Amino acid sequence: MSRAIPPSLVKDTPPMLPPLETLPSDDRLPERAEIVVIGGGIVGASAAYYLAKKGHRVALLEKGLVGAEQSSRNWGWCRQQNRDARELPLAQRSLALWDGLRAETGMDLGFRRSGLVYVTTDPADLAQWEKWGEFARQRQVDTRMLSAAEARALAAGSTGQWIGGVHSPTDGIADPSRAAPALAAAARRLGASIHQHCAARGLETTGGAVSGVVTERGTIRTATVLCAGGAWASMFCRWHGIDFPQAGVRSTVFRTAPLPDVVKGGFYCSDFSLARRLDGGYTVSMPAAGRLDVTPQGLRYARAFWPAFRSRRKALHVRLGGSFLRGPEALARWRLDQVSPFERMRVLDPAPNLSAIEATLARVRACYPELAGIAVAQSWCGWIDTTPDMVPVISPLDRLPGLHLAAGFSGHGFGIGPAAGQLAADLIVGDPPAVDPYPFRHARLVDGSPITPPGAI
Repeated sequence: MSRAIPPSLVKDTPPMLPPLETLPSDDRLPERAEIVVIGGGIVGASAAYYLAKKGHRVALLEKGLVGAEQSSRNWGWCRQQNRDARELPLAQRSLALWDGLRAETGMDLGFRRSGLVYVTTDPADLAQWEKWGEFARQRQVDTRMLSAAEARALAAGSTGQWIGGVHSPTDGIADPSRAAPALAAAARRLGASIHQHCAARGLETTGGAVSGVVTERGTIRTATVLCAGGAWASMFCRWHGIDFPQAGVRSTVFRTAPLPDVVKGGFYCSDFSLARRLDGGYTVSMPAAGRLDVTPQGLRYARAFWPAFRSRRKALHVRLGGSFLRGPEALARWRLDQVSPFERMRVLDPAPNLSAIEATLARVRACYPELAGIAVAQSWCGWIDTTPDMVPVISPLDRLPGLHLAAGFSGHGFGIGPAAGQLAADLIVGDPPAVDPYPFRHARLVDGSPITPPGAI
């Protein structure tokens, strides 16, 4: 894979992407494809890989660059720890897939089971983690509570007065700069075609079912489509008369230059998280510094999201900004023969929160004196697409036969991406599903069913 952005893809691409492996596009758009996958993030690339592995002819469409949005802007954690009960089987399946993908594909996704450590000074955290641990151990999750002494030992060198924590030694981290491009490249080796800078404007239908995908470069005839469009999925669905409650939260992340090895894998406390990078630096994030923009789509689905917002309001900063008029949650109308919103914003690249970065740097330095020299090598911001119950949709859409959806991963999509793509592939072709798909059905969000609150973080 090439690290340079191909010249044909430079237009409308942000000048400062997070670190990202890139790959070339196929020259010609196919006239027909058995299955079209819309969206080249970790889930779309995984689905394309598993569909191609099953022997199906797949075209993967990406309006910008494969992996350039949330799939390269996350923490990189691949965890079972503190998963919602509905998501845990998907997380367990995904870890097993991460283990084998390097040998299976010949591509290095940067995955290693380095363990994750959570520590706290809040007794309420310990109570929540203990309750989750009792449930998880019944499902063979390798997790254990930490005493104050054990927490301080696993966070050696920190000044935090930790009263305890939780350790998941077999969870791990993969490299967000490599994973989605590597899986897309692996799909291509199995016969899939990849089309970047190629937005899907919408679907053509015949007899009430999907019959084609209209792209900015022409139409692909197909009867089967997977929309894995991340933050853009609700807008795409709404154009076809399908409700998909979705809200976006901005999350700032930064990386450092190489620093002393104080954390082997992932470290979490209420003020910040650290993830050891392969280059010797850290990825640093701010769990309590999310930003929720007021948008037309947000107002449309405000009632559905109110319980989730109320439970997490202390970690969110609400404001009115440019995304009210532009981006995945703005009002938008277009025709299939017109430039679409997906072409107007090739890569969703919100500005990072610089004041939050400065505050976090101070907290890291205070917590880890050995990191006193920590500085920002690069910062960026992601847009986390969420559902009202913080559980994704991986499901056929009954209102439009032939259309499937895999979106709303609520900040958990990278770690469970391989299994989510595999499950989507199984459902599309009618194979026995990798895990029970019932918790991920689209209907639960639109048929009046009670919204079950998220059960973990």
